[in-house]
Order: sequence, then C-alpha cells, then structure tokens
Amino acid sequence: MTRVYPNTAASRVDLPSLPACCGATREDGAAVLTVWRKSLLFSCNGFTVFDAEGNLVFRVDIYGSGSAGELVLMDASGKPLLTARRKKLSLGETWLIYNGEDADNPLYSVKRQVSLLHCKGLAHVTPLRGSSGSAGYGVEGSYSRRSCTVYDERRRAVAEIQRKQAVGGVAFGDDVFRLVIQSDLNTSLAMAIVIVLDQMFR
Repeated sequence: MTRVYPNTAASRVDLPSLPACCGATREDGAAVLTVWRKSLLFSCNGFTVFDAEGNLVFRVDIYGSGSAGELVLMDASGKPLLTARRKKLSLGETWLIYNGEDADNPLYSVKRQVSLLHCKGLAHVTPLRGSSGSAGYGVEGSYSRRSCTVYDERRRAVAEIQRKQAVGGVAFGDDVFRLVIQSDLNTSLAMAIVIVLDQMFR
C-alpha cells in the first residue's frame, strides 16, 4: 500500500510562515506539499500536510463533526500560525484570516464568489492590512475535483491544488492531494486558503 506520510517523525519547521519553510521540497522553484484531509488525532477531523520527504509541515485539528466556524493552522509542533474564522452576518460566505490566534485585525478576507453564470471563479482573497500594494488573489477551478489555481492580480498562477498520483499511476482518493506553491505566495496563506475552500465547498 502506498504511504501517505513516509516519515512519522516530524521535523522542526523554523519559519513556517515563509516560503522557505518548504525549501527542501521544491519542484521548479515551487514548494510541493502533500495534503491529507485527516487529523492525526483520534476522533478528529482536519488536515495533515507533509513535504516531499514525508516531514510534517502543517496540521489542522477540527473537533466535532460538520462545518467549523474557526480553524487553526498549526506548524508541526502545534504552534498556531493562522486562524480562519467565518464572518457572521455577511452577504455571501466570507472567512477572515488572522495572525496566530488573534481575534482582532484580520490579515485577509476570503469571500466565496457567487454567480448565476458558469464561472470558474471560486473565491477571492483580499488583503486587509500589510498588503504591500497587493490586490489580492483569485481562486478558480473545482475544489471538489481537486483542480484549482490561485492567481495573483497579474493573472500569474501562484498555487495549484492537484490530484495526487501514487507511484505506478494508482490514484489516491479525494482526501489526499498535492498543493504546489510558487515562491511568490506565502505557504501558510496558501494552506489557509485550502482549508477555507474545504469549508466552502465540502
């Protein structure tokens, strides 16, 4: 049976909020992560994320069943990196992303795009502070098919969600997929976008 996580011992991630945290797992200048839609904790939902060498990079543990209103993205040691919270009383589904476990001054908003037309747009990510002039990111494709692309304001692909193929061409199920992140996009933010998409389109 093909292993989802080759190394059970997690390696320390020095700077998990920076693209360099996955420097050992880069493919053509991009960080390549394996996302497992499962928590390592018993009776929890969530995500477990590994680099190409099988080292634990990120984790999300969701207690209880169904949709969560708050999701905490942690590094391998359990340190909170970003928290995504569903915005209450908003037109359309919107999530706010905060630094660590902060409850004030969100960094980004992620709003689900709603269109009566057959539009590829899934969501738009808008920086709320410290954006350095960035206009945000657009997410297009199909999350249910694990085929999404995150574009910056110049329409450059900065991250992709892809189905994962095991050695020998055997396909994993929808709970295991690849996240390919270009150096232009913060790796923690890319993973936060994934967990919000999962709540929007689960």
